[in-house]
Amino acid sequence: MSAFARLVEQLAELLQPLFHGSAAAAAIVLFTLLVRLLVHPLSRAAARGQKARAELQPRIAELRRRHGRNPERLQRAVLELHAEHKVSPLAGCLPSMLQLPAFFLLYHLFSSSEIGGRANGLLEHELFGAPLGGRLAGALSDGGTALLVYGVLFALVVVVALFTCRRTKAQLADSMPLDTPGAGAISAVMPYVSFFTLITVAVVPLAAGLYMVTSSTWSAVERAVLHRS
Repeated sequence: MSAFARLVEQLAELLQPLFHGSAAAAAIVLFTLLVRLLVHPLSRAAARGQKARAELQPRIAELRRRHGRNPERLQRAVLELHAEHKVSPLAGCLPSMLQLPAFFLLYHLFSSSEIGGRANGLLEHELFGAPLGGRLAGALSDGGTALLVYGVLFALVVVVALFTCRRTKAQLADSMPLDTPGAGAISAVMPYVSFFTLITVAVVPLAAGLYMVTSSTWSAVERAVLHRS
């Protein structure tokens, strides 16, 4: 934790001439972008895997017609088809899973009053007057610029979530046959998962919320580029 705190502090010092009092917030945004850049090769692989799975849907539909009455045989045949074409159903989860440690590090860093036995100086940093260690509940009590900062973050989350929702609906319609088990439930829920970011931003420290907003914006742009064809 101490090493991570020093990394954030060093990035903040580097950005101080440009962002002044919001240098630590800018450091968090930069750190988020670096994490997403490191994970990007996996995101590209996941996009290729999703396209490959979409191309296999006609063959999977044929397997369902042939083995629909034998679920075990159907599952085995689908797994064999995926293995034959080197398609992993879990590949799309890896980018999200690998980002979790960075998010939890930020969460703990800006939730701790002490780091390495010393007072956590990062808690003194702000984003346009909103403390990076603060939460929405405190902003609602204090009002002022902190509440305005949260308003801007929520607006960004809603815009990104609406964009993601539309793209997810289109992708599900193209890649998931109606006879897929649970297709109705998946199609009803998956497009709206991105809106849960609102809840996360509302309950975590502002620094962790800033990470979520930056990361979700990157994801929306990245998916639009990787799936543009």
